[in-house]
Amino acid sequence: STDWMTFAVAIFLIQITLNATWSWVFFSLHSPRGALLIIALLFLAILLTIVAFWEIDRTASILLWPYLLWVSFAAILNWEIDRLN
Repeated sequence: STDWMTFAVAIFLIQITLNATWSWVFFSLHSPRGALLIIALLFLAILLTIVAFWEIDRTASILLWPYLLWVSFAAILNWEIDRLN
């Protein structure tokens, strides 16, 4: 439906924005702790995008799994950098 498509596009744009925001907070602001909050929100947004895309195009949804795994790995690295500092 149109409502589902609107939600899918909106959550996709939100997760892209969160991805760019994470880079800015982590690298430009030198704030690993702030970046942890952003990456947690990013993880949730990617999950929502996967669910939303599943209803529209299952291939597109499946293709987001490697991205989720990459962000999970980045989150672990982010956590360790924050912990060690």
